[in-house]
Amino acid sequence: MTDRFTAPSRLSTWLLCAPLLLASTVQAQGLRLSGQLSPLRSASTLSAPAQQSTADFIVALVNSEPITNIEVRQRLLRVEQQIAQEGTPMPARDVLAREVLEQIINERAQMQQATELGITVDEAAVTQAEQSIAAQNQIAPDELRRRLAADGIDINRFRNDLRNQILLQRVRERQVDSRVRVTDADIDDFIRERQGSNDVTNLELNLAHVLVAVPEGASPERIQELQARAQGVADRARGGADFAQLARDFSEAPERTNGGVFGMRAANRLPTLFVDATRALNPGAVAGPLRSPAGFHVLKVIEKRQAGMPAAVVTQTRARHILLRTSPQLSQSDAVARLAGYRQQIASGQANFEALAREHSQDGSASQGGDLGWASPGMFVPEFEQAMNALRPGEMSAPLVSRFGVHLIRVDERRQSTLNQREQREQVRGLAREKKLDDALRVWSQDTRSRAFVEYRDPPQP
Repeated sequence: MTDRFTAPSRLSTWLLCAPLLLASTVQAQGLRLSGQLSPLRSASTLSAPAQQSTADFIVALVNSEPITNIEVRQRLLRVEQQIAQEGTPMPARDVLAREVLEQIINERAQMQQATELGITVDEAAVTQAEQSIAAQNQIAPDELRRRLAADGIDINRFRNDLRNQILLQRVRERQVDSRVRVTDADIDDFIRERQGSNDVTNLELNLAHVLVAVPEGASPERIQELQARAQGVADRARGGADFAQLARDFSEAPERTNGGVFGMRAANRLPTLFVDATRALNPGAVAGPLRSPAGFHVLKVIEKRQAGMPAAVVTQTRARHILLRTSPQLSQSDAVARLAGYRQQIASGQANFEALAREHSQDGSASQGGDLGWASPGMFVPEFEQAMNALRPGEMSAPLVSRFGVHLIRVDERRQSTLNQREQREQVRGLAREKKLDDALRVWSQDTRSRAFVEYRDPPQP
């Protein structure tokens, strides 16, 4: 942990936010995860209960370790949910079930390798992951558990799934991440490759999204009513209304808490419906309403660029915070209550944010009144950055729980900043490393699978 809450490695975010998804289905590269589920939605689907009417049996053995039909069915249910949420065409269920089985086989072989290497995951790491999911949803861990129980999800199974995700994270870091190096020649090659292609697959889009969901089996009258609601959102967006506020007020998609913003993604990782509607639009333009199986979508183009090339101009934020670290002497609930008290004092004019930060904040920014300086996207951990991005200049957050403690955040300023050549090359270095990691991860995964003895039994019954 640093005073600037630096974001963790590329796999840490998905580890805490999303279950494994089929790369071939959601168009992710290699075995990387989409990472686009909201944290709570990911938590609530991570251990989706199997239907009791489905008989269980062994569908495959990986080095004599069984994979059961129930395991495949549980994974299949949440992959289908993700596909429906993204609005992409749903593959045939038997085809999808076989792909799910292959993904589980790959994971099982990788976890077995982790065991052979002596890699373990203790209870503290699982608890930290659970707390991070709660933090990203700005709820206490007890509330997360209550919601899981209300959804019929067993907490022990949920924690076991988290443990497996952490184990996969750690073995991949040891066997892949630690071996990847990026040279200046790699950076030059990356730039030449990306700038020399006009293929749509090299297009990247940052879209903001409002989803007006259509319930299954809705009557024609109800569908017409919901379409009118989506059209109203689109009209207000085209009229200059704050799209982030429209998303918070009307959207039923997970990213509504972040103003509806997806973040920059490769076009081939977005639904074709979205890409076709926005690829010819300029930043700031609005598309929709568009109809998908999930409902009606209204989209705004935030940014577009050739894939893999960093933006020359980024939005930077200058914020302050007060951090209280939890400990045996200060529980999370007590820290939340204390910061809520500080917030009330500041809002009523009884206290000054900077003075309270100097007196109480427990990190290196305290001496500067909690000033974190100008920060570019990706500098802070996701739960902190998401809360910060939702604030307008001058606004304070509610007490926010992160993996580092509890924060009170105030945004002071925002600006558009042009990156100099050195800063752009450093961003390209990170992108080139991502590409090399993807390639290395794919090769390692294939090699791990080839070394495992896999015996197929009865095919899965979805």
